[in-house]
Amino acid sequence: MRSVRLKVIAAGLVLAAAGVGGWQLLPTGDDGKAVIRVGTTDVVSALDPAGAYDAGSWALFSNVYQSLLTIKPGSDTPVPDAASSCKFVGQKLTTYQCELRPDLKFSGGRAITAEDVKFSFDRIKRINSEQGPGPLFNTLASVRAEGRTVTFNLSAGDATFPFKIATGAASIVDSEKYPADALREGDAVDGSGPYSLGAYEPGTSAELKPNPAYKGQGRPARANVTVRYFKDSADLDEAWRERKVEVAHRDMPPEVLAGLNPGMKDTRYQASGGTETRGVVFNVRPGSAVAKPAVRQAVAAVLDRSKISGEVYKGTVTPLYSLVPAGIAAHSTPFFDAYPSPNGTLARKLLKDAGITAAVPLTLGVNARGANVAEAAEIKRQLESTGLFQVTVKPVEAWADFQKGYAAGEYDAYTIGWIADFPDADNFLAPLVGAGSSMNNGFSDKAVDDLITRTQSFSDRAGAAADFRELQKVVAQQVPMLPIWQKKDYVLSREAVTGAQYLSDGTGVWRLWELNRL
Repeated sequence: MRSVRLKVIAAGLVLAAAGVGGWQLLPTGDDGKAVIRVGTTDVVSALDPAGAYDAGSWALFSNVYQSLLTIKPGSDTPVPDAASSCKFVGQKLTTYQCELRPDLKFSGGRAITAEDVKFSFDRIKRINSEQGPGPLFNTLASVRAEGRTVTFNLSAGDATFPFKIATGAASIVDSEKYPADALREGDAVDGSGPYSLGAYEPGTSAELKPNPAYKGQGRPARANVTVRYFKDSADLDEAWRERKVEVAHRDMPPEVLAGLNPGMKDTRYQASGGTETRGVVFNVRPGSAVAKPAVRQAVAAVLDRSKISGEVYKGTVTPLYSLVPAGIAAHSTPFFDAYPSPNGTLARKLLKDAGITAAVPLTLGVNARGANVAEAAEIKRQLESTGLFQVTVKPVEAWADFQKGYAAGEYDAYTIGWIADFPDADNFLAPLVGAGSSMNNGFSDKAVDDLITRTQSFSDRAGAAADFRELQKVVAQQVPMLPIWQKKDYVLSREAVTGAQYLSDGTGVWRLWELNRL
C-alpha cells in the first residue's frame, strides 16, 4: 500500500510569496463552515478495513476509524489512540496487551468494547481477503477480550507488532454493523475516528464531517473536508490550477514537481519521506513466462533505472537497488552489487545457461494512472532492445480491477508502488516477499521466511541489521520483485489552508483533522 513508511524525516515547509488572485465562492458544509477541498489520485478500493491494503483506502481509514495505537507527527514510535496503554507481557515478544480507553463511542453512538476490537481482528483473519491486510498479521495467532483488556497472542516473537496495530489494518469496526465472515456491502462506515463519513461516491469524492464523539491521540477535527479522487495526475494538476482543490497530494505530474520553487504565488509545498518505492513484481507460479529465476535475473540485468528516473520522472525519483529504500536502517544495495549497470550480454548468458534461446514473451500489467503507462513503455523498450524479450503491456484503468488481475495471476509481471505501513525495514520485506505476501505472486522461500522471523525477534531493531542485509541479498538472487525507484512525497496547499504539512510526514497517517482555514 501501501501503504504506507519509515524513519520519519522532518518535513520542510516552503512558503511562497503571498498573493491570492481574486475572491472565489467556496462550498460550505451543513454548519455553514467553508469546506476544505483535498485532491488525490489515491482512490479508495474498499471502505471495509478487512478488504483493503492500499494507500487510498488507508488514508481515509486514518480519519474515519481508530486503531489502538497511532503515530504522532514528528515521531516514529506508536502511542495510544483508542487504547489508554499497550505493552508486551514477558520477554518473548509473543504476548501483547492493550487497555481500551474508557468512554469511547462509535460515530453512531454505541459504546466501543474490547469485544469489538477482538471482532475487528478476528474477521480480518477469517475473511482473508486477497486485497486485505491479512499478510500484515502473519504472526497473530489469537485475540482475547476481558473487560477492557485486549490480549494478542503471537505465534512467534514480533517486535514490529505495535507498529502493525497502529495502521489502517487495525481499524476498529462496530461488531453490530459489520459481518463476521464477509466484507460489508454498501458505502456506510461505522468507526470512531476524528471524522464521520457523509456523502460518498466511489472513485469521485468523500465528504467528511467532524465527529464530536471522537476521543483519542489526535485533536478534534475543526473543518469539514471533501476529498476528491482523480483518475490521474494530469486531472489532479488541472483541478489544482483551476482552484477546484486547495490541497493536492499524491500525485502531481513529474514535470510539475520538478518545477516547484519558492517564487510560486499562493502555493505552499513540502517534500518529505523519500521512501515511497516502486518495483516490478514477477508472477512465479508454474506456467508463467518468468517462473524460472534465470528469466527474472535477466530482466534485472538489463533494467536501466537511471533512464526511467530521468526521462519518465524528470529526476523527481531516485534509482533503487533494494526493496529497503535508502534512509531506512539496514538498507543495502544487492541489486547494484549483482547488476551494477545494464548488461545485455549477462542477460543473454543467464537465459542460455537456463536453456532459453528464443525471445521470452511476457505480459506486463500496469495500473493506467499518471506516469505508470510511460514507465511501462520504457521498461518494454529496454527489454525488447536486447532481443531477449517480447513484452505486451496490459494497462488497466480501474485500480480494483488491476488488483484482482494480479491476484489472479493474469500478468507475468506487473508494476506497483509501495508506501510502508510503519517505520521499520520489516515492512518493505515481510509483506512483499514473505509467506502469503500481499503481492499475490506465488513466491515462497524458506530461507526468506526464516530470515523474516529472525528479524522480527529483535526488540532492539539494530540487532536485526545483519539478517536484514542477508535477506535483501537472497531477494536479489531469487528476484521475486525488482526495485525500480524511490521518491519523496509532495503536498501542495493554498496559503489560506493550514496544517497540510501533517498529511505526509513519513508515518503513513493522513491527518485531515489538522487542516483548517485561516
